[in-house]
Amino acid sequence: MKKTLVVMLAIVAIAAAGCKKKEEAPQAGAPEAAAPAGQPGAAPGAAPGAVPGGNPHAGLKPQEIKPGAGHKGKVIETMDSGGYTYVQVDENGQKLWVAAMQTPVKVGDTVEFPDSPPMINFQSKTLKRTFDKIIFAPGLAVNK
Repeated sequence: MKKTLVVMLAIVAIAAAGCKKKEEAPQAGAPEAAAPAGQPGAAPGAAPGAVPGGNPHAGLKPQEIKPGAGHKGKVIETMDSGGYTYVQVDENGQKLWVAAMQTPVKVGDTVEFPDSPPMINFQSKTLKRTFDKIIFAPGLAVNK
């Protein structure tokens, strides 16, 4: 009898807690609560038809990188995945991986990008690959 009473009280307490109205977060800082693009209140720079909770980079463009930005090297491998372009660059005999928002680039192109702290043992879920060391750059300047 006591066990049944305790279980019933626990169920009622859980149900009551679940029925309470949760306090709503302010919408100004919540991009997923923004109105769809092209409508009043849409997030600035949002892509037309952007879906809340979708790709956070949808509609964004890579930053323009000025010559002499820091690193410069020849692309020896490249791949696109998950909205990013991954390039392996040969910079004065040293090979390093760089990732930036998706950018048209080919093997043999020379790219420039600013220095950023590398991420160690970065696991790309979309590529199903771990990079020992990779730099995430705000953009790539491509010189063909």
